[in-house]
This record gives sequence, C-alpha cells and structure tokens, in this order.
Amino acid sequence: MLPHTQPGTVGNRVAFPDDRDRNAATLDVMRIGAHVRQDADPIGAGERLGADIVQLFLTDPQKWDKPEPHPQADQIRQSPIDVVVHSSYVINVASLNNRLRMPSRKAVAEQAAAAADIGAIGLVVHGGHVRDGENPAAGVANWRKLFERQQDKGGFPVPILVENTAGGDFAMARHLDAIARLWDAIGEFGAGFCLDTCHAWAGGEELLGIVERVKAITGRIDLVHLNNSRDEFDSARDRHANLTTGLIDPAMLTAVVSAAGAPVVLETPADGIADDLAYLRGALSGD
Repeated sequence: MLPHTQPGTVGNRVAFPDDRDRNAATLDVMRIGAHVRQDADPIGAGERLGADIVQLFLTDPQKWDKPEPHPQADQIRQSPIDVVVHSSYVINVASLNNRLRMPSRKAVAEQAAAAADIGAIGLVVHGGHVRDGENPAAGVANWRKLFERQQDKGGFPVPILVENTAGGDFAMARHLDAIARLWDAIGEFGAGFCLDTCHAWAGGEELLGIVERVKAITGRIDLVHLNNSRDEFDSARDRHANLTTGLIDPAMLTAVVSAAGAPVVLETPADGIADDLAYLRGALSGD
C-alpha cells in the first residue's frame, strides 16, 4: 500500500495518491442526502435517513401556486442539515409563449424568496426548452432576461442552480454545447449548476469525464442529483433508478460524486433511498 502523502493539485482539483485516499477525503467534507417526500417535515425525514442535506418542494410541483410560509421554517433554519429547494416542474423560463414564460419568471422569483426564508442554499430550476421549429437562441435570451430583470430588483436572494435535462432537441440544457451557449448568456450573473447523472446519461452525454467537461463550461458544479437510469443511454427518457439497480455502472456514479466535490442529493425511488445512501457512503469510503 502506498504511504500517505499530502495531496497535490491537478488543474483546480486536489489529486490524491490513490482513489481510496481521494474518496475518503471527499467523504469527510461532502454533504450527502436526498429529496424528501415528507415535505411537511423535511428535517425529521432527513434525520431518519442520516442525511446531511435534504431537497424539498415549497409548493405543488405540478401547479402555479405561490409558496406559503413553511410551518417549520424556524426548525429548518436552525437545523445542521442543509436544505435546497427544487422549483416547480411547470416552470419554463426559456419558453417563447408569454402565457408560460411570464408566470415562470414570477414563479422563480417567488420560490427563490421562499427558499431564502428557510435558509436554503439554492433553488434548482430545470433548463427548459423552446418548441420544435423555434429558435433556441431566443430561449437563451429569455434566460438572460430573467437574470437581467431580477438584477434591477437587487438580484435573487439564493443562487439559481440550472439543472441539465434529459430530453428534447430544443432544450436549453440537455447537451453540453447548449449549456455552453446558455452560460455565455447567464454566467456573469452568478448562475449555479446542478448536474443530474440520469439526465446526462439519458440526454446522450457520457458520464466519464462529465465533471471536467461541465466545469470547463460553467466553472462550477454546485449540486449533484445522483440518480441511476431505468433506460438506455441517449434514450431522452427521465426515469430514475436506485444506484445499484439501473443501467449506469454504480462505480461511474461514485466517480462523478468524487470528482464533483459538491453536495449530493439522491432523487432515486423512495423505497431504496436509505440503501442508496449507505451504498454511496460505503463506496466513497472504500468499504
């Protein structure tokens, strides 16, 4: 076995003498947790899972409802468990349809304010898309307008974490070249990035080296949604699987986590999340 040595650097990341040392050091500082379905008691759910971080919705993800003050806001703010908020699925900032784009902008602002009220570390927002035949550049411009207009109001109170998506030929954040065009427009506003492993796989992006390729574009990965996939590579289908039961090699998922060095949220099927957390921690520690 190699003797312990101090880590060096390769580019912007720390390099360890072997994978086990690197993974163990990653585990020491990483926040690992899950999306909790018991949104009424997110901290309790996180404590039962032994999570360091939980993700939750603050309103019905399939509706346009404005978030109400969370009944456990004080407990959430005071807990050592970090919290990140996932925005509603109906939001599509990129849309060229005024009846969708304008309420989307309003919803992002409202949900960011509600996320700040509970002390969340960020608000995850899907990249969205334009319709077939529409110019994706116009969708990118709409994303820029979201940040420009909010900047005039003092900016967002929490980081907006743009999440890569699984499908759509006219999506803003499916392929890395599209993400690069989006980042050219919004990167100056401090936008964050959420890397979803299932979405990348289903979207046709190889996971080997994905962290380095994303960071070359965005300069950052703020959150990892760690999910396996029920479907084939480049399927454009967003169906999550537990870490050891999907079509992605679980060792590749662990490698993404180790390379990203960012907080990790599991969005895997609820019945297996506790096992997924145990698997990931074991894999990172070398057990």
